[in-house]
Amino acid sequence: MAGTEYFGAEEKKEINDVLETGILFRYNHDTQRNHIWKARSFEAEVARLTGAKYAHAVSSGSTAVTCALAAAGIGAGDEVIVPPFTYIASVEAVIFAGALPVFAEIDETLCLSAEGIRKAITPRTKAVLLVHMCGQMAQMDELMQVINDHKLILVEDAGQALAASFNGISTGLWGKTGCYSFDFFKIATAGEGGVMVTNDETAYKLADNIADHGHDHQGNNRGMENHPVLGFNYRISELHAAIGLAQTRRVPMIREKNNIHKKHMMAQLGKIAGVNFATIPDPNGDSATFLNILLPNTEIAMRTVEEFNKNGVTGFNYWYTNMYHFINQWDHIKEGRVAAKTNVQLLGAPQDYKNLHLPKTQETIGRLISFSIKSGWQDDELNELLHKIGTCIKDALLVAAKH
Repeated sequence: MAGTEYFGAEEKKEINDVLETGILFRYNHDTQRNHIWKARSFEAEVARLTGAKYAHAVSSGSTAVTCALAAAGIGAGDEVIVPPFTYIASVEAVIFAGALPVFAEIDETLCLSAEGIRKAITPRTKAVLLVHMCGQMAQMDELMQVINDHKLILVEDAGQALAASFNGISTGLWGKTGCYSFDFFKIATAGEGGVMVTNDETAYKLADNIADHGHDHQGNNRGMENHPVLGFNYRISELHAAIGLAQTRRVPMIREKNNIHKKHMMAQLGKIAGVNFATIPDPNGDSATFLNILLPNTEIAMRTVEEFNKNGVTGFNYWYTNMYHFINQWDHIKEGRVAAKTNVQLLGAPQDYKNLHLPKTQETIGRLISFSIKSGWQDDELNELLHKIGTCIKDALLVAAKH
């Protein structure tokens, strides 16, 4: 959990700046805040890191996806192609936008594939919500060909892929809008927070309105501001933004250390026959927050997880049985269990969510075990972990071979 490894003087300084002014609200109060604008500074730092023309900070990665969809014009009744492997917030955001999720196949990048998107397109498809999973990136050249050929809107959820890029372009900036998460488990954290990014000025202005009840933020009298569009409260506080600002400054250092550790892990574990890794379309653009191991089949992966648990190996995720990241466990979506009716119930689901045929996805996630990479690992600590991982995998492979 890279960002949470580093809390120190920098974070305290940024927080104390806010506490000394007493202004926790990100807007107005110009005189009292003494030129302290942490949300603005946080946005500027994210824009600098990613190369985005515009960045808008909000209360969470989930609300960042919500803003990204709305600012891209995605709404009621629109079909949106989504992955079946993602944190469930991505799909929730589509549903609560009034749109209809259409699940498509992923590939060994762990992201939607160009072929998966192509097969899922219908005459009603308006957009693709691409999620860059586990710190990596999708095959963007192939995907953009499909997106452009079918004149679809691309929205990117790079919640797990801040600081990742493909051919020099940051994840989140290939589509009309994109977003990052700064929750407690990301490469940089604000405690809770998110940032929507775009190179489209109109989309940025809409997000700025949408995230604050439609306010246009013109002038210094909040009670007299105009409301160009309807919005809601997705604001980030100055305290959360202060932490996010300090943490974002650390990201280049974290990314560099992550990559050193990940390359070492791949070199060592790659010597084991039967061990492969998720495809990284641009290794130079990897944020390296996860090591993504692909084993020969689901049975061996499950046996390996059993060996990990038996031998006290921690810090991994077996997504195939994870309750919030994989469609197999999303019974509430499959069965339409909601607190209040959505457009999925009103208009009807575009797919039979209970009986989806996604064999490539099932096969890939069944084989996948991901380890969170700590940038602060010492060499002896990492090598001890690698020895345990390797021993467990070999034992699982041996048991499988006997059967």
